[in-house]
Amino acid sequence: MSVLVISPDYASHLLPLATIATAWADAGESVTVATGPATAGIVAEFGFERADLVLGRGSNPGVIQVDEQPPGEDTALRGFFDATRHGMLATLRYQAEARRTDLLWEPVDRARAVLDVVERLQPDHVIVDHLAFSARLALDAAGIPYADVVLGHPSALPVGDEVYGYPPVWPTAFTPPESELATLHRLCRDVRDAFTAEWNAALHVLAPAATPSVDAFAEHGDLLMLNYPSALHDPARTALLPPHAFLGSAVRAEPVDDEVRDWLEAADRPVVYVSFGSFLSARGDVLATALDGLRPLGLRVAVATGSAIGLPDLPPEWLARRYLPQVALLDRAAALVTHGGNNSVTEALTAGVPMVVLPFSTDQFAGAAAIEAAGLGSVLDPNTVTPAELGTAVRAVLDGPPAHLARTIGAELRQTPGRDIARAALLG
Repeated sequence: MSVLVISPDYASHLLPLATIATAWADAGESVTVATGPATAGIVAEFGFERADLVLGRGSNPGVIQVDEQPPGEDTALRGFFDATRHGMLATLRYQAEARRTDLLWEPVDRARAVLDVVERLQPDHVIVDHLAFSARLALDAAGIPYADVVLGHPSALPVGDEVYGYPPVWPTAFTPPESELATLHRLCRDVRDAFTAEWNAALHVLAPAATPSVDAFAEHGDLLMLNYPSALHDPARTALLPPHAFLGSAVRAEPVDDEVRDWLEAADRPVVYVSFGSFLSARGDVLATALDGLRPLGLRVAVATGSAIGLPDLPPEWLARRYLPQVALLDRAAALVTHGGNNSVTEALTAGVPMVVLPFSTDQFAGAAAIEAAGLGSVLDPNTVTPAELGTAVRAVLDGPPAHLARTIGAELRQTPGRDIARAALLG
């Protein structure tokens, strides 16, 4: 038996998908990952075969570097980071406008490239990142069954009257004016309609007899897999989902070098891990605020600095690197300060770690709201938070109910790894 995994050329997408695929590899079956060259090293580390498949202009092997992106993509990234400095609505507007051009890149050509890979490999199963729209378009057009993995918050697949790009809920730290929300909602509807027209035009070229989509953002595979704990998802929304499986999390095994191992073994105080992921680490100003807030607390702090520049000098006993083995650090951490990316959230929950979340964009707002509602942490506005507020929030999650609640959900998630749930669901 063989499985083909299709992923954009981004580490944050590939890592959970590859982790899911280890369930097939451990069963002695063949795994091929179709992705771009930037993440070839990750595919090799997992021991999988790789088929070359580029699905978009940009790439990210682990830490995004604007200057390493192709022309146009670098400008788009700078625009995104600038929008995050103006807050939630500015960021969501920017991202909505960007979807007019960045989610279906050369859709007919890329779809045909996907079908060439499938024809050559003849896999028994196909697993696709939900955001690989050109790949899913290809498989839909050809009538090829596939498992569709939503790696972000489940709101990445709109249900009911939801509109893609408009958060169905947001944390209490964000109170945007109703008039501006209405404007954002109209924009997201316009983008949805334009995106659907583009999807349908490509679909007509690939399969002229196919039924056009009403909302291309709401299209999904034969089996929907959600890399998210079902306990954090609104039951009313769950009832609206198509056939699905909540994976809980897809947490990979991760090697630890001697320096990190020695640092963890020497920890005589609670460890706080700080990371804004592969993209948002570019907001070095917010990262500096977080570190300043942690400094007076007397804790052991590990920080993944990513692409941040201009950070303050840190205490010598802290651990700071551009990239750190996040899964290993979360296994020993008492709290996480995070941007609220879904990988970080699900990995922290699996480790039983409460969070202080500073969401910047997209589904991070809905994910942060779920953390807040479940009592698993607190949420702060990254553009207005002060060091004192950050420190107070960290102390509250360390000493209050979130720590116990996180340990409880972590124990539940570790009972059945997400990769095993995925394999059982796909094999039926």
